[in-house]
Amino acid sequence: MSGKTAPLPGSVIRYAYLWADESTAGREEGRKDRPALVLALSVRSDDGETEVLVVAVTHTAPRSLDNGVELPRTEKTELGLDDQPSWIVTTEANTFIWPGPDIRPIPGAPAGQLIYGRVSDKLLSRVARSYLANRQRGTRRLVERTS
Repeated sequence: MSGKTAPLPGSVIRYAYLWADESTAGREEGRKDRPALVLALSVRSDDGETEVLVVAVTHTAPRSLDNGVELPRTEKTELGLDDQPSWIVTTEANTFIWPGPDIRPIPGAPAGQLIYGRVSDKLLSRVARSYLANRQRGTRRLVERTS
């Protein structure tokens, strides 16, 4: 995949995710590079740039089942991630213009590889439903990243 071409929804990239609490505290950079799921893409009408919406993958279990979706071990293995339990957070997201400065290469992968792989359509659908439900409840926070 070229660095210029945005990944498809369902792709898992390595990204310096900025948590909403960190953004509120004034941070502009994420503390840690982590896997992040590309949930959606949109092309802006004013300039034709592709905006990417990503949600974080974390080892920290959500406080409530409504706040995230567990990443199945089989899919983690296919992506080449560790074997610890992980969740996809659905109460917040980052948006940025592709390619953004916070994209990171996959450690140990061939030079320039930006995506681990893709999750199943079934899992992507579950994450999207959970994210949209949190947005409807007003519990979703969005961090717009600068380029």
